[in-house]
Amino acid sequence: MVINKGVNSAVRMAKKERQRQLVKALEEDPFLTDEEMAKRCRVSIQTIRLDRMELGIPELRERIKHMAENNFDGVRSLSLEEVIGEVVDIQLDQSGISMLEIKKEHVFARNQIARGHYLFAQANSLAVAIVDAEVALTGSAGIRFVRPVRLGEKCLAFAKVITNGPSRLQINVQTKVNGEVVFQGVFDVYRTDEEGQ
Repeated sequence: MVINKGVNSAVRMAKKERQRQLVKALEEDPFLTDEEMAKRCRVSIQTIRLDRMELGIPELRERIKHMAENNFDGVRSLSLEEVIGEVVDIQLDQSGISMLEIKKEHVFARNQIARGHYLFAQANSLAVAIVDAEVALTGSAGIRFVRPVRLGEKCLAFAKVITNGPSRLQINVQTKVNGEVVFQGVFDVYRTDEEGQ
């Protein structure tokens, strides 16, 4: 009986430590999937799901939806549905973050590589969304695809205003997969508060 009690105690300690690591990892990267956490902790996906449920942590989609709803207030240039990807953070006329998971409909069938226009659309729509104006239009863009993005990868786009003039903003956007830059762009976005233009 004493041996079993010791084993159960060790299992509980491992569970508590795993749950502590889960909470810490999601604070650092709220985009971690159950699959990624399972690999990190060397447990099954079901174990991570049970841990999340026990800790009251929603699944990835719900976490992103919650972040998007909380951070999209005040955006005037686009509606939430018009942004390609899921908006995670918006600081008007300053910065923004969006996430796009590459799915089957985003890739070429023969090689499972993402079509470039999806990466461009994610970056461009994020750049427009952070502009604090009724109307924001991209005037020009200098872009570079750094490496191919594949089916199942999560693209995090980070937009930052580098020049903020009265009628034009220049916005730098970097898209990363697992911390590696896969796309870069500088967008010149023109703004006006005149409706109907």
